Order: sequence, then C-alpha cells, then structure tokens
Amino acid sequence: MDSSHPPKPNTVVVVGAGLSGLVAARELVRSGREVIVLEAADRVGGRVLAETSPLGSRLDLGGQWIGADHQRVAALAREFGEVTFERQVGILPRIVDGAQGVGWLSLTGLGAVAAAAVTCTIAALAPARWSNRQPFDLFLRKLSWGRSRRLLRVGAELSWTADLDRISLYGVRRVVHSQHGLGTILSASGGAQDSLVVGGMGTLVERLARDLGDRVRTDERVLSLHSNADGVVVCTGAATYQAAKVVIAVPAPVASAIAHTPPLPSAVRNVQESTEMGAVYKAIAVYDRPFWRGSAPQDLLFLHGGGGAIFDTSPPEGPGHLCILIGGRAARALDALSADERMSRVLGPLAVHYGLRVLEPNSWHEKAWHLDPDVRGGYVALPVLGSRSGFWPLGAAPVGHIHWAGSETAMEHPGYLDGAIESGQRAAAEVVAALA
Repeated sequence: MDSSHPPKPNTVVVVGAGLSGLVAARELVRSGREVIVLEAADRVGGRVLAETSPLGSRLDLGGQWIGADHQRVAALAREFGEVTFERQVGILPRIVDGAQGVGWLSLTGLGAVAAAAVTCTIAALAPARWSNRQPFDLFLRKLSWGRSRRLLRVGAELSWTADLDRISLYGVRRVVHSQHGLGTILSASGGAQDSLVVGGMGTLVERLARDLGDRVRTDERVLSLHSNADGVVVCTGAATYQAAKVVIAVPAPVASAIAHTPPLPSAVRNVQESTEMGAVYKAIAVYDRPFWRGSAPQDLLFLHGGGGAIFDTSPPEGPGHLCILIGGRAARALDALSADERMSRVLGPLAVHYGLRVLEPNSWHEKAWHLDPDVRGGYVALPVLGSRSGFWPLGAAPVGHIHWAGSETAMEHPGYLDGAIESGQRAAAEVVAALA
C-alpha cells in the first residue's frame, strides 16, 4: 500500500458515498465519531446524479422522486432549504397501446382492471417452491389478456428495471408486497411519484458531502476488509485504514466484490450472490418552457414497442423537462446506438402526442445506469431467478464489526430514496450503540 492511516479509537469507515452512506456518516459525526467515507467513483451520490442544463435548471438523471409518505427525504429537503413541489398531473399516467392504434386507454378500462386482478392474484400467491423458479415473463406469456400482459410487462420493467426472464413470479410477489402494490408504485399524486425537489435530488447529496468535507474521499475503491478482535483493516487501491467499525452502504451486488477475511457468513454471501442490479436508461429533454401543457397529457405510459414512460418533471418556474424512463431489456437495446440515434428513437414516438417541437429540445441529458461500472445498474438490487434469498428488505444484522446500509435493507420504503435515508440512520445508530 502507498500510505497508511494510524488507528483512532472511534474511527468508522463508511463504504459508499450514496445517500445512505452520506446520511450514516453525518449521523456518526454528530455522535462524535471520527468518520471516513470511501467512494469508488469520482463523484458522490451513488444512484443519485444531478446535472445543470444550459438553461440553468437542475435535473436528476438518477433517483428523484419523493413519495407521498416519504417523510425522511422530504425532511432532508426542508432542512437544506430546498423547495419541493407536487406535480400537477393525474393520479396515474395515460396509457398508449400501439397494438390497438394510437389512442388513449383509461386505467379503469377492462385491460387495466384485468391487470389489477392479475396483480392481486400474484400478491396472494402462497410462497410455493415452484413459483420461485418460474420466470415472470413465462407467467405473462400465459395470460390470455394481451393488454393486461403488456401493461404488467411494462409496469414491471419500469418499476424494478428487471429483465423479466431473470426474476421469478415469487420474486415479483415479494417486491409488489414490499412496495405496497403496483398502483402505488406507478402513481403520481398520492403515490411514489408525488413530488420533486426544484434544485434536484442531487443537491441534497451534494450538500451532505459538502458538510462532511474532506472526510469524503472519492476514487478510493475498497478492495478488502480484514476483521480482527480490535476492528477492521480497510484496504483500497491506494491506502489502508484501521477502523473500529465499518458501514457498507453500497448495493449487495456491488458489495460482493469486496474480499473479506475471515469470509462472511454463508447467509450474507447468499444474499450478495442472489441479487443483481436492474437495467435502466433515463433521459431528460429540456425545452424553454413546457409547451405541451394544456394540449397534451403530461405523463404517458407506452405499452407497445419496447415500452417506456414519459413524465413532465418541469420545475414550477420552468423551463420544460420531459423525463424518459426505459427499463429492462428495452434499456439495453439502446446501448449500441449513438446519443443522436437514441434521442431520435426515444423522442420520435412522442411527436404524435406533443407535436414536432418535441423533436428539438434545447438540451438532451441521458444516463444508462447498467453501463456505470461503479453502480452496475439501477434502480435496485433484485433477487435473481431461483434464489431463496435477496428479497427486500435484505438482512442487515451486523457481522462482527461490519454493519450494513443501503435502500434495499430498509424496513419502510425499500428501493426508494426514503429507504436509503432510513437505512443510513439505522446503521449509524447501531454503530453508536456498539461503540458506547
């Protein structure tokens, strides 16, 4: 190693400078502990990433939503003086089903009612062993209701960014249950997409990191952890750190790359080996104003083609933001295209609904999260087909001096930003109690 850092009695190393890691670090600093945050990437935020458009607006290429009952993230925004706003849209997006021609489908129509019935059936399934190995896409292919099948497929790909042949029917059941139903997951007003931060969710993680100062060290990938009676020796590519405790605040598939001496218990290894990150492509088209309002729907859910969702995420004072989300295999299908080709493919179908003006945004911002080597995907870590573990909330019991955080370990709102904050606060409280 190039350098060494002598031990301090209360030093805690936090692995990962995403929202959960930064929250854990802040809580630990407030408790009087010495804290070092080690982040493999060259930036903070993890699955949160903000940019500033040429028009001066802040936009989120990662996590951005505040759900109606996500009190922790709303409180953090208030603490930092960031303004939040509810989007003036309907409860659920309007649906476009190209298989029936271009047009609108009511979510109270027969197709949606059938999809809701199927979702309820999935949620009620007994945890039978067979369902753990049945791919969800095989289940969908057996449905006789074509519209319901398309609605469930696109809803699942967008909600969990899953490849539907790699997640089981039972896995979907568990995810639906943990996130309070597909209706809540897809809903705007009163649901998971209730509010936004004017300055962007990225502003919150940037503020957290700024307050922590030089305790946060980017471009430091943790390679191994060596536990002993006194604590943990943390090895990166450039240095070693002696810690009394370690908080691992990265998704389980990312944490699996860290070598442990002695090895982790089999139950923990099983969780890490039984999960993988989803695939998601997100883009935001910026316009001088939201010109579509009053003449076109603000949120759309496309069931045909690869499927995808469009959200009007424009801040109250402008400019206009159209947020595009594409999940699962449809997201990966865009990887081989150039940025201009992706923009044309994504915006082209919108011209029918928003007019030709939609094809010429002032600026175009995009992120394929499954191509990010430090995050490996988004939004969440999912249980792979056939696994008996890896279901939310993931187990977070401390292993010796090692504690666990991350959105998927949250008891409330796993997989959401609010869950990330909960997990960071819980892990910090565990460490403080252990060091008392």
